[in-house]
Amino acid sequence: KVTNIKVQLEPNSFELQTIEKIGKKYEERNEPNIGLQRITIKQLEALPKGVETDVFRSLQYTAGVQSTGDVSSRYYVRGGSADQNLVLINGISVYNPFHALGMFSIFDPEVINSVEFHKGGFTAEYGGRLSSVLNIITKDGNKKRFAGKASLSLLTGKALVEGPIPNGSFMLTGRKTHSNNILKKFLNDNNVPIDFYDFSFKLNYANEKIGKGTKFIFHGFQSGDLIDQASQFAENYKWSTRAFGATWFQVVEQSPMFFNIGVHSSGYEGEVIPLLSNVKPKKNVVQDITLKGNFFYVFDSKDELNVGAEVKDVETNLRLENNRGAVANLTSRGSRISLYVKYKFLRYETFGLDIGTRLNLSLLSRKNGELFEPRINFSYSPLPQFIFKGAFGIYQQDLITLTDENELLSIFEPWTITPSYLEPSKALHYNLGFTTRFSENLTMNIEGYYKSIENLTAVNEKKVFNGDPDLVAGTGEAYGWETTLNYATELYNFSFAYSNSWAYKKVDGWLYHPKYDSRHSLNVGLAFNIGKGWRTSVMWVYNSGLPFTKLVGYYDKFYVKDIYFDNNLFDSTTPFTLQGDRNIGRLPDYHRLDLTLSKKMQLFFMNIEMNFSIINTYDRKNILYFKRDTGERVNMLPFLPTATIRVEI
Repeated sequence: KVTNIKVQLEPNSFELQTIEKIGKKYEERNEPNIGLQRITIKQLEALPKGVETDVFRSLQYTAGVQSTGDVSSRYYVRGGSADQNLVLINGISVYNPFHALGMFSIFDPEVINSVEFHKGGFTAEYGGRLSSVLNIITKDGNKKRFAGKASLSLLTGKALVEGPIPNGSFMLTGRKTHSNNILKKFLNDNNVPIDFYDFSFKLNYANEKIGKGTKFIFHGFQSGDLIDQASQFAENYKWSTRAFGATWFQVVEQSPMFFNIGVHSSGYEGEVIPLLSNVKPKKNVVQDITLKGNFFYVFDSKDELNVGAEVKDVETNLRLENNRGAVANLTSRGSRISLYVKYKFLRYETFGLDIGTRLNLSLLSRKNGELFEPRINFSYSPLPQFIFKGAFGIYQQDLITLTDENELLSIFEPWTITPSYLEPSKALHYNLGFTTRFSENLTMNIEGYYKSIENLTAVNEKKVFNGDPDLVAGTGEAYGWETTLNYATELYNFSFAYSNSWAYKKVDGWLYHPKYDSRHSLNVGLAFNIGKGWRTSVMWVYNSGLPFTKLVGYYDKFYVKDIYFDNNLFDSTTPFTLQGDRNIGRLPDYHRLDLTLSKKMQLFFMNIEMNFSIINTYDRKNILYFKRDTGERVNMLPFLPTATIRVEI
């Protein structure tokens, strides 16, 4: 029998001593969740801020997650490319979760309630991606009183309003850039007129007259970016992202069973407008309508049964032109029908097993692909201080982005459906690790992984004629190990994360390291609760050098002018670069030190929080790239102080 108890709380303020004890739920010994990391809002706020708190930049402090520099918030998980990461907000797939040329995520941390990050070996309820899952759940809104928040940083201003409605609550939030001067630090002192916005809402309704245990959720998200350089000789960019959905959540009365049914619509539209510049035009449109349902049942033995279905209809349109002038118009539409079932054995205190599979009845691409995607996760704890974990799974992906490995900075990565002449990409995951709790405060975790990828889709760089295929298939491989160490007390928190990894791609018989392959990665952090609302933290980051393609020389390339009216056809030459083997070089090692200081206080009827951060405290000259036309060195972020203020009523 399930007993439903509601405890209603009223907020109040108390003056505490300098030490505040926060209760924490320990991980169950039989929970099979290798590769899963739960990130709290307090952890996000404690990390150093590039300009303001950002979810994706916070992920880059996680073992097993790589980035290609301070400029981008794109992340790469255990040797996988950025498009292999599934990003969900309230269960809706988000296709371009970036602002400002990829420098920031589109998710405002003010609206986030919880974050779950699966680095690999994720279970059967997730599909459509090869590497990782980021599942973001937003707040419901205050059910007791109206409240509001407003904050200001050097980049944006934002506001949040929440409060009760009859039989429910609402939340509405918006964010808008007010200045882009701070972005010059990200763009080598170049002034790029970046303007972006985002807004979201969530509405919850639960009326017992309709049904006990019934809850309806309506939620939505919209963002837009524009780069207008005010010159006919410079290209402009614009893109927008949306996600809207409705969910019916039902707890069955007097039964350990619940289910939810949702309908979602999401999309993305991005365009490169060349005007009179030499940049090639590009345009990408993605439209996604999804119907999904999930059913959960908990047995008396504590075992769990989870069954679900998903029907996804996707249309992608992509138009682009390569450097040889060949034009590609890729328009695809298809439906994917997926069923999944999994069973969790949790009846034993020292052993847990999550076994399941996804059944693909139809795929977006017209190749058959894998009909079944089996997944298995286990956990075994012979002693209370030790937990051994492992996972195996098959994963496939038919929605991909076209990424040019020759691009130093990936600005435009369009989405498309894998064409009919290629098989969908497929990955096999093997994960093994253990967790040791030396004491109540000290925990260590070690994980190893191996990932192989088949039918890895890549751009056909040898395309000359319009009839040549736009994409070709390759293979990939990634393996490595990670360790994390955490020591937490009431006064301070110490964290240590190290990863040692290898990643390879093979396309057209060419074996090379992808641009995000870093052999060693280390993050060391220390946070203090000083007391009286003061907190401070310090984070040191180290990464070994990323791969890059060396220049081996130049030659003067002749360009033919007008063959009819120009007497001298070869009167114009331009230096042309000769590149060596792809990504055979390595950039210098990267490291920096970040500091954060925050203060919370109450003034009259307002709660005020002030944050001050310094990025790259000792002004390390970390290289981003060399300009290929001049050989000039371009560095990443220099010494950068930033500040934010937040007011809550």
